[in-house]
Amino acid sequence: MKKPMIILNIIVLGVAALVFPTWAQEPHPTCNRCSATYIPKRELDAYTQRSIQYKVDDQQVRAVNIGKAEVGIGMVTRLKLAPGSHAANAVAEHEQVSEIYYIIDGSATLLTGPDLIGAKPRPSTLVTVREQNGPGFNAQSIKNPETYELKAGDVVIIPAGTGHWFTRIDDHITYMLVRVDPDKILPLKSALQSQDHLKKPYVEGQGNF
Repeated sequence: MKKPMIILNIIVLGVAALVFPTWAQEPHPTCNRCSATYIPKRELDAYTQRSIQYKVDDQQVRAVNIGKAEVGIGMVTRLKLAPGSHAANAVAEHEQVSEIYYIIDGSATLLTGPDLIGAKPRPSTLVTVREQNGPGFNAQSIKNPETYELKAGDVVIIPAGTGHWFTRIDDHITYMLVRVDPDKILPLKSALQSQDHLKKPYVEGQGNF
């Protein structure tokens, strides 16, 4: 009679090990002894001023390793866009990098959705592809999009694979952009690289480094 009980105990312990594997493990950080990253407001403001001065929409401030992924911080200022005046293939989609917008100032209409119309791969030579949001597509439109009327204080989370498209900007919109790069496909950008970047005049196509 003891043998069935022994077998039952082995089964129970095996199932418990599968269901509750942390019982036998010590907790450990996914980013071992990593440093925090501090970005002062004056640095973010400097990127906004640079955006207005050189009429460049999107700039990467930092890109840091957090263990299982990398996180980028960007500053974006987009100027007035009347309805119907957007460029062709204005829809953007990123295959591997998710984005989070925190709206600082201004207002705009943003459309999002996964079903792209007339999608074409984004050229790998683009600075934004190489350094900011990785490979993806541009498209003419989005089928059955969700529409958001953005204003200061709003947050939008755009998963990788979801198209996004500004169709109206009242005067301007400024937002901080958090990029989540789980595959670590993009280059890191340190505080020193950021300082060096801000000292140089903007030259289209030369990137952030």
